[in-house]
Amino acid sequence: MARHYEDEEVVVERRGSPVKPFLWGLAVGAAVALLFAPMSGEDLRADLRSRSRKLKDLASHKVDDLEGLVAGGYEKARARVEEGIESAKRTVKEGRQVAHDVADAGRDMAQTAREDLERRLADAREARRVARQGPPPKDEEPGA
Repeated sequence: MARHYEDEEVVVERRGSPVKPFLWGLAVGAAVALLFAPMSGEDLRADLRSRSRKLKDLASHKVDDLEGLVAGGYEKARARVEEGIESAKRTVKEGRQVAHDVADAGRDMAQTAREDLERRLADAREARRVARQGPPPKDEEPGA
């Protein structure tokens, strides 16, 4: 008799980035290395000051670079938004013009249809009047 076991699955979820623990380990390792370095206290403090200044300068340069990137991205995004607004304005203006043209054409067609209807109605009235009275005598001219 064969037994069928369901395969168990193990899911490992990672939260956060592996960079942060790496940087903490790097900092702790550097601190331990400095403590066990063969330098005098005064030399160690001078070295720490020098390295901290370099690190501060590097961070300052990186912040400046980041500000430049953000400002450039902001300007690009602003230009795209303004372009989109102008495009929307043009589209609305064109739509209004089309609607105006359609309304004018509709008014013209309605006026033409009204005139045609009035002409037909006048013709029908005249035909009805003629039918009631009969045809005019042959010796009379119409319109006299």
